Order: sequence, then C-alpha cells, then structure tokens
Amino acid sequence: MSRFDEWIDRRQTYCTQWDYVKDRFHVDGLLPFTISDMDLACPDEVQEALRKRIAHPIYGYSRWKNDDYLQAICGWYKRRFDCEIDPKWICYSPSVMYAVTKMICFLSAKGEGVVIFTPAYDAFYHVIEHNERTLLACAFQQDQMDYEIDFEKLEECLKQAKILLLCNPHNPIGKVFSEAELKKIITLCEHYDVAIISDDIHMDITYGNKLTPILSLPCKVPCVICSSPSKTFNIPSLGGSYILIPDQRLWKRFETMTRYTEFVNSPAILGVIATVAAYQCDDWVEELNGYLLENLRYVDAYLKKHMPLLTMTLPMGCYFAWIHTDRLGVSDERLQEALVQEGKVAVMSGQVYGAVHRLRLNVGCPRRKIEEGLRRMQIAYDKLVK
Repeated sequence: MSRFDEWIDRRQTYCTQWDYVKDRFHVDGLLPFTISDMDLACPDEVQEALRKRIAHPIYGYSRWKNDDYLQAICGWYKRRFDCEIDPKWICYSPSVMYAVTKMICFLSAKGEGVVIFTPAYDAFYHVIEHNERTLLACAFQQDQMDYEIDFEKLEECLKQAKILLLCNPHNPIGKVFSEAELKKIITLCEHYDVAIISDDIHMDITYGNKLTPILSLPCKVPCVICSSPSKTFNIPSLGGSYILIPDQRLWKRFETMTRYTEFVNSPAILGVIATVAAYQCDDWVEELNGYLLENLRYVDAYLKKHMPLLTMTLPMGCYFAWIHTDRLGVSDERLQEALVQEGKVAVMSGQVYGAVHRLRLNVGCPRRKIEEGLRRMQIAYDKLVK
C-alpha cells in the first residue's frame, strides 16, 4: 500500500476544491477533480519542520534572503536538473502569477503582444487581458503521441510580440518542452528580440522526460523562470514562490518593487521553512511521480474499457488527464450538465483553457477517489450515449 492511498477528508478546511465547488459548478456535494492542488499529504519532513516552527510562540517578521533558503533552491536545481543556479538570481515573490504579472509589465508596454501556446492555463489569458496586453495565441498541433509546436505560426506571432510566456510542463496538456524545442524557441526569440518568461511551477511532475530549465541554455534576451514548490509538495496555501532573474538590473528592479513600492518582500515564514524542507525530499518526489503515472494509466485503461468514446494520451508531465470528448457528439455544455446533474462529479471543461470538446481531470489524489470519480463520470456518459 502506498502512502498516497490514504483518503484525507479536506472538507471544512476552507479548501477551494472541496468546500467551494459550488462557486464554479453551482451545486453542492460534487466529487471534485478541479483546481490544481492534490488530495495528498505533503512530506513528513515538511510537516515536522512546520510543527517545529509553530511550537515557537512568536511569529514576527522574517527574511527569505538566508543561506538555507537560497542553497535549498540552488541544490534542488543542481540535483534534479543538473542546472547551475546562481543565488544572486533568486528573488522572493508572493506567488508565481504575481511574478509573471510584474515581468509582463516590466518587459512590455500596454497594447504590445504576449505569445502563449494554447490551450493554456486560464490565468495566462487573464493576466494578459487585465494588464492590457495583446494576446497572441500559438496553438499546438497534436500528433498521436505529442503536442508539437507550429514553428511557422510561432514565428509569425513573435514578429508582433515583446514577450513569450511559457508554461513548462505545459498546463493543461502536460507537454514537457524538449531541449531541442527550447533551443529553437530561444533562437527565434533572440532574432525578434522577444523576452521569455517561463512558468515552471509543475517542473518536478514529469514521467520519464527530464525537464530542461530554460535558464540552463544560453540566451541573449531577457529570460526568467517563475517557480515554487507549491504544486510538487502540495503546499500552495503556505504562500510564497521565487523568481530566477540572471539579469541583475532586472533583478534589482523586481526586488526594489517588492520591497519599496508594493511592500510584499516580507515572506510568510511557514512558506520559507516548507521550501527548505521540501527541497530535501528527492525520494518522495520520485514516489509521487510513480503514483501519479499509475493514476493516469488507470484513467486511460478505464476510458478504453468503459467509456470508449472518450480518449486521452498519457502526458509527459503535470497531474492532469486531458480527455478528448469529440466522439461523444454532444456540446461541452451538455456534457457538463450530465456530469454535474447525473454523475455528481466536477471536472474542468476544456473551454476554461481555450479548447472545445476536452476535459481536464486532476489525478493528484488517492486511487479510490479516481475510481469513484470515473464511476460517476460513467453514469453521465451512459446517460448521454443512450
């Protein structure tokens, strides 16, 4: 039995996925597979580090700029990705999307273009729209095994852009960009003088495909990575993330803004402590990835056997089953109605990410929950088929 098989009740903990499922689906009591956190306990080492700090009764101001925090991040990148990170590149951020937002504002002006690969994490659409930039969408081309980059389309987009906003691995489809793809992306961005922002928050969740951090490759245009241990170790509510900025003038501008303009540089200490502890848990991550991969394989096998009009391709990374519903022959709205009303299950519609006839099923949970969720989905499926 895996440690991840334990079903932990998250209700009445102010949990977005469980306690507030009605906000999105308008019905209480649904079994949720929605927001990208996991129904899995974080490592024992992280819990113990948090308990030790909480036992101290004073919770005053703290610092992120300490050797334990900086070396934990540098050591993690070296061990996991064979990537040398200079501690001087690291700056604290309240969240990954905060860092993405500020970099978009630093590296472009209102009305200028930001390229994203689509379908995409829904926050990318919002951050571009609400900061008054122009969205330039480069849709992936899918073959049988992977989502390929349309480099001709990408080049057309980059001619009109100031920024390329990456997500690696890519949410929601789980694509891990290869080193060759990243080198070609960098070459094009250098040619058209386009800065690169890479959201790598899912970087540790990969399945036999070693992730290449874009900062491990030579790049002559501004290039930053925004990341956090929050997805890997399931600790987003503890707060905090970091941004890696090799350009020291850009680093100084970001740090000055967080310290003296927006005053968000004083971290939540539990987030700092959790980062230091989590980035020692290499074996736990390997066990987690093995468990998530088996969950994905289970979903794939179940669909083939019980819901053959729904199909998926095993992703390279992230903990989402990206399910194709085209062959079912119903609208996304009708499918969601059946899932909610008949199956009593909440699964994210692909429309959230800019895709039709798709579902994003979060498999970051005990197998029992997957089994029950698929049983409920089948109730809706059978109703629609009949």
